[in-house]
Amino acid sequence: MTVTIGVIGGGQLARMMIPPAINLGLKISVLAETEGSSAERAADMVGDYRDPETVYAFAETVDVVTFDHEHVPEQILRELERRGKPVHPRPDALQYAQDKILMREKLTRLGVPVPAWVAISKSSELDEFIASHGGQAVVKTARGGYDGKGVRVVRDSSEVNDWISGLKDNEKLLVEERVEFVRELSQLVARRPNGEMKSWPVVETIQLNGVCATVLAPAPIKNTAVLEEAARIGHEVADGVGVTGVLAVEMFETVDGRVLINELAMRPHNSGHFTIEGSVTSQFEQHLRAVADLPLGATALTAPYSVMVNVLGGPPEGTMALRYQDVLAKHPRAKVHSYDKTPRPGRKVGHVTVTGEVFEEVRAEAEACAAAFL
Repeated sequence: MTVTIGVIGGGQLARMMIPPAINLGLKISVLAETEGSSAERAADMVGDYRDPETVYAFAETVDVVTFDHEHVPEQILRELERRGKPVHPRPDALQYAQDKILMREKLTRLGVPVPAWVAISKSSELDEFIASHGGQAVVKTARGGYDGKGVRVVRDSSEVNDWISGLKDNEKLLVEERVEFVRELSQLVARRPNGEMKSWPVVETIQLNGVCATVLAPAPIKNTAVLEEAARIGHEVADGVGVTGVLAVEMFETVDGRVLINELAMRPHNSGHFTIEGSVTSQFEQHLRAVADLPLGATALTAPYSVMVNVLGGPPEGTMALRYQDVLAKHPRAKVHSYDKTPRPGRKVGHVTVTGEVFEEVRAEAEACAAAFL
């Protein structure tokens, strides 16, 4: 009997789940936010994921529910479980990706390394933290922030007065030490309900204006102790929070040699897009296998190096497809993925991946191909 995977969210992550679902003989159904979404090919319903009745109606049409993003209200997901509908990752795990303060509390209890942090609701608390941590701090909204949104580096509480004054009863902001780091790393781990786990090599991510721009796989680090520590942390977190599906643990390698957790994402992640061409099993296929409770696939690399570069913003006029004749002819080694989005400054409209034997050549080709779409 065919299993129907229901994906809430119609973005590029849902879009990239469609090919492996077809290959596995799984039916995929998407609850999209709007008409014409990236995943419109599988969008059987369009509606508001924050509306309980919309989500309940969608869930009735599928066998298991998973996500393109982490923003579905927790109480809706707990009601789905109460009604007997499998939800992966479960709300008990997903809450740690939805709320950054809950995440920091959980990671601290697990004993994995995180930056110094505190939850605050008053200007005086923030100023006290800043004074005791080198005269600056990173302030984050507990919910809703992504791709650099909801994050400010501050030297005085007045720089977030609007956030503090807007807090509701019992709401707080997350405040962290500003970490001096050498590079940012990501460890992707997939986990089944029965606890089986598979992971990919640790990758380096390079950000541009708070948005992931480039992923280097595997991370070009000679210090194997750093790679081993990042891998250990990723597995401990996946098991510790009981995630089902793909988990991305984003980390800092600090200037003093530590590895500290920055963020968690409990769904396929930008740092794993390279796996479509660069791994025996892509993160998208692995996520589907995990949430359908199927044995996980091998994660060996298909080439020594893979480099993924996001197409951010897109062409100033027209779409990526209008550039295909020229770009594809000049870059035949590159694998181009368009998200079928209208170009807009800073928006992720696609990505490019190149795999190969020589790291410098692979990176140069990927960067040149992505730049040709701008």
